[in-house]
Amino acid sequence: MIKVLAFFLLWRLLGNPFLAIIVLLAVFYLLDRRYVGITPSIVKPLRRLGLIKRLRQQVYMNPNDIPAKHELARLLIERKRYKEAKELLMPLQDALEHSAEYWDDLGACLAHLGETEAAEAAVHNALSINPRVKYGNPYLRFAALHARTNPEKAIAHLQSFRSIQSSSCEAYYRLSKLYTQLGQSGDAKQALAECSQIYRSLPRYKKRQERKWALLAFFSRIRS
Repeated sequence: MIKVLAFFLLWRLLGNPFLAIIVLLAVFYLLDRRYVGITPSIVKPLRRLGLIKRLRQQVYMNPNDIPAKHELARLLIERKRYKEAKELLMPLQDALEHSAEYWDDLGACLAHLGETEAAEAAVHNALSINPRVKYGNPYLRFAALHARTNPEKAIAHLQSFRSIQSSSCEAYYRLSKLYTQLGQSGDAKQALAECSQIYRSLPRYKKRQERKWALLAFFSRIRS
């Protein structure tokens, strides 16, 4: 009702219904980016492209700049350019063999390229170095790798992830998605319910960070 009233008010003020829709959408987008974060950022991809360009130049000028190569590969993974990222990461194995972040990035890259066994080995290396690397996200990656072929192993990894991310709405939302993929609808609903409970218990500053995942969990509960 409020949206309809706002639309007609803007239509009357601007004298053009299409312009009123554009302004209304812009306002909703700004409010979402400020308080929720469900809609994608317009600025972030542009910043990432600029950073990729700068890092390419940096690596070209200094081919031995390992941190720059690793950061460039990480940004390429975010852009889903996995083959190019793999070409950067593979030669860094000796230099970064003790970096859990490196092995997890390589595992993510290999998993998306369909190299399951190599991906699993890389993620295993990451967890052996630091079981809490990237807040336990490698466990989710393991679970996704085994979801179709070995459900019991996937669930074991989910439980390991759950023990690390006990106060993250994002963690329980992602957990519910993987349970759904495994066909365990009851556990998926339980994970969504726990997501809502966690959100209500969070301090105000933390709720801003987790609001997006709490809302996604809420909508998932409605649909289920």
